[in-house]
Amino acid sequence: MQKKSILPFSFLCAVPLIMVLGNSMLIPILPQMKQALNLSQLEVGLVITLFSIPAGLTIPLAGLLSDRLSRKWIIAGALMVYAAGGLIAGLSAVFLKTNAYLPIMVGRVLQGIGAAGTAPISMALASDIFTSNERSKVLGMLESSNGLGKVASPILGSLIGLIAWWAVFFVFPILCLPIALGMLFVVKEPEEKKEPQPFKEYFQDIKTIFKNKGVSLLSAFFAGTVVLFILFGVLFYLSDHLESRYQIEGILKGLILAIPVLAMAITSYITGYVTQKKVKTHKPFVVAGTSILAITMTVVAFFSENTYFMVVALVFAGIGTGMVLPCLNTMITGSCNTDERGMITALYNGVRFFGVAAGPPLFGFLMERSMLWTFLLPAILAATAGLVNLLFCHEDVLKRKPEEGKENEASAQKREGNEVQGFKGKQILQKLMLTAKIQTQPSLRPAQDVKDQLVKKVMFRLKPKIEEAIKDEMKKEMEDLKKEVTGQIEKSLRDAVTIKFEEIEDEEAKNEEDN
Repeated sequence: MQKKSILPFSFLCAVPLIMVLGNSMLIPILPQMKQALNLSQLEVGLVITLFSIPAGLTIPLAGLLSDRLSRKWIIAGALMVYAAGGLIAGLSAVFLKTNAYLPIMVGRVLQGIGAAGTAPISMALASDIFTSNERSKVLGMLESSNGLGKVASPILGSLIGLIAWWAVFFVFPILCLPIALGMLFVVKEPEEKKEPQPFKEYFQDIKTIFKNKGVSLLSAFFAGTVVLFILFGVLFYLSDHLESRYQIEGILKGLILAIPVLAMAITSYITGYVTQKKVKTHKPFVVAGTSILAITMTVVAFFSENTYFMVVALVFAGIGTGMVLPCLNTMITGSCNTDERGMITALYNGVRFFGVAAGPPLFGFLMERSMLWTFLLPAILAATAGLVNLLFCHEDVLKRKPEEGKENEASAQKREGNEVQGFKGKQILQKLMLTAKIQTQPSLRPAQDVKDQLVKKVMFRLKPKIEEAIKDEMKKEMEDLKKEVTGQIEKSLRDAVTIKFEEIEDEEAKNEEDN
């Protein structure tokens, strides 16, 4: 990476870090919030869910806009919405006290909408700015930044929570404003900007991508959703477990929560470097990472009472997660060109948010019923994700350029059209040859002989129609002739009759004179 790219890239890395703070920084203060507002386990879990679901639903729209407008302007605007949501939640907690839950949820929804235009679009923008040779490393560093946010946010949340549990909400506007300004004035988008595609053509291209690569993309989407579901579910469980069982609070709690996330961040960076420099492949890392995650969750399911053993196991869970996420990022962003990258990465991050949204409430639900299934169910999901990607995610298909898919589709349509046309032509030729009683090997006959016989046979087939046409024409002419002849005969008869009458009259006059 060139030196002049370091500062813009730093702002790009700050965007996913800010997004992560939206959930991870709140996890340490959730028990305090639960107690202060007298909430149930499900209600406090919704603090995470009502951030993640709006984000997941809004991300496709943000991706669509980023493919048609400036990506950095979308990110800057989203950061300001994010900041406004934090301000609403913080002020509500300060002034409404115990009645602040619903206004806080409104602020969280607004933050989720803002989050939709942050990290997913920064991933697409980084893929636009950096070449394919650097892209794997850059996306690995972005995922590391995401992981660094997950590491720092529990510690930061615990420290700020010492002031007041609601103080964390005011961190968002303080951090978002300078990063938004940096995106606008420091980050430079690629200059060659094409005219936006018409919506019909744009969605047709998206449809073509999923038609050609849908199975592999959906397999990757599923893996990303599962690993983040497990990560946030585990952090939610660990936060509650440390405080309820060991009364561990403050910075110590934040440090313990940061351990598995730190393992994930370090692994993400190493994985990005290795896949760029050494291996040039990603699918084996996805399968291996989900397998490690499945094994770890199975072990924790049976040893959840031993906190130290569980934390060590969760380090391996972080390693597995760190192997999966940067590889998925690279495979998915490389599956499309610049024009559709915003939408594809947005869809991917949208389903990731649904995983984040489902983690805390589902873990909270299972924690109250069965500690065994709290971890065994995630283990099954991780194993399923690994198996699905092993069988159905084909990296060579994802690497294929979208234009190739379009060309292949066009060639297939053309070939199909030619085949249909050729089939029809062959049918017509066979019909003519059967009609003309010509053998199917015309090369055995002189060309003129074949032509003459074919013409004769066609004329023979047309003969009835020609005779019928002539007969009709002759019939018409005969009727005209008949009328003409009849008229002449009638005239002749009149003339003859008139003469006869005159002769009779002359004869009668002569007879009278004689008498």
